[in-house]
Amino acid sequence: MNVYDDLPEGYRPCAGAAVFNQDGNVFVGCRVGLDPESDHAWQMPQGGLDKGEDPEQAARRELLEETGIRSVTLLSSLDGWLVYDFPPEILGKRFKKYKGQAQRWYAYGFNGNADEIDLSYHGEPEFQQWDWVPLNRVPALIVPFKRNVYESIVTAFKPVAARWGGRRG
Repeated sequence: MNVYDDLPEGYRPCAGAAVFNQDGNVFVGCRVGLDPESDHAWQMPQGGLDKGEDPEQAARRELLEETGIRSVTLLSSLDGWLVYDFPPEILGKRFKKYKGQAQRWYAYGFNGNADEIDLSYHGEPEFQQWDWVPLNRVPALIVPFKRNVYESIVTAFKPVAARWGGRRG
């Protein structure tokens, strides 16, 4: 079965990366132009799939482009698409032909060190700063219209974060 066969109609296909450090915390970036101290300024690396692109390859590409991170191990993935709708104030502005986004999510363990992280790796940065936070904190940092997706990520990847963070001896 082609991964695109079950893509919900009218949604932009995307992929996301939940990257866990050795403590089991997840990488988040503060979007450029937003106040890091305000609510909803943060998210995990994510972005659109190129036509026909494999979602896991897209997640790695987006991760590299947005963060410079390449030293990762695939730990887990979510089956199926997680979907959110654009709110009325966004609908039809940036992505005119879509009513929202459908995302495939992947969990990675970070094997590198902090100097690998380069928010300007691919040119104009999408994030102005980054941090490692406990996974269960992430939904509160996200814009409300994406919150259902992030709550599903927390539920699915919480055991992954615990295993990866607990592997040190």
